[in-house]
Amino acid sequence: MSAPALLPAYLQELGLTSARQAYGELAQRAQREGLTYEQFLLELVEGECLDRRQRRIERLLRASRLPQEKSWESFEFSRLSAPVRRQVQALRSGDFLARRENVLVFGNPGSGKTHLLCGLCQELVRQGHTALYASCSLLVQGLLAAKRELKLPQILKRLARVEALLLDDLGYVQQEREEMDVLFTLLAERYERGSVLLTSNLPFSQWEGLFKDPMTTAAAIDRLVHHSVIVELNLPSYRMEQARGSKAGRQALEQALAAPPAAGAPPMGGAEPLTTGD
Repeated sequence: MSAPALLPAYLQELGLTSARQAYGELAQRAQREGLTYEQFLLELVEGECLDRRQRRIERLLRASRLPQEKSWESFEFSRLSAPVRRQVQALRSGDFLARRENVLVFGNPGSGKTHLLCGLCQELVRQGHTALYASCSLLVQGLLAAKRELKLPQILKRLARVEALLLDDLGYVQQEREEMDVLFTLLAERYERGSVLLTSNLPFSQWEGLFKDPMTTAAAIDRLVHHSVIVELNLPSYRMEQARGSKAGRQALEQALAAPPAAGAPPMGGAEPLTTGD
């Protein structure tokens, strides 16, 4: 059998899909331009490697469950102060992952906490790191279910393989003591073993209401803060600014501010935000 017939079969057997698709055109160009064998082979192998890296990144992005619309490019860094902007730009290198440092982002609802960390994690994935996005309340429910089914160690082991674990919205939902115990177990397991990226609208002083116990609260904060970067987004709500910027939004906002609160509803600006996911 001739080389033109054998080569595609061998490349397919070796799993070199991109090389199999590109070698014919590249061979013709090598003849026209007088490329050496080494140059031809280098370009063929380089194309295969680049394609594999891209496919791996796409797989990692799908597995990360990150909302793709919350990208680094679409975040409005102009809203940040210069020191905070430098602080978050430094995180983009991903060096904190090697040091097993945590990134804790605090701010008002709508200040961009979730968007910032989702965009950062997308950049880390594109560098080849693994990441996983999870709503804190949903993750806690999953851990609790795993504990009841005696599968918690397996779940924790699986999460331990993730370099950047993004826990979104700690503090939006008041959990039961048993639920916060499994969250503490997760934080203890990842302590100095993997990075936690966390968003919260509650300062540390209010975390005792989450963990239900002063000692558990202190231990959780200690594990998160010991090796960490803390980012404070002292910004007004981005969604509120958008509403004020449009005529329909201004009218809706004025009506909402003028209307009396419904029975049992928290006042605007209170401790129970109406929306999640910055």
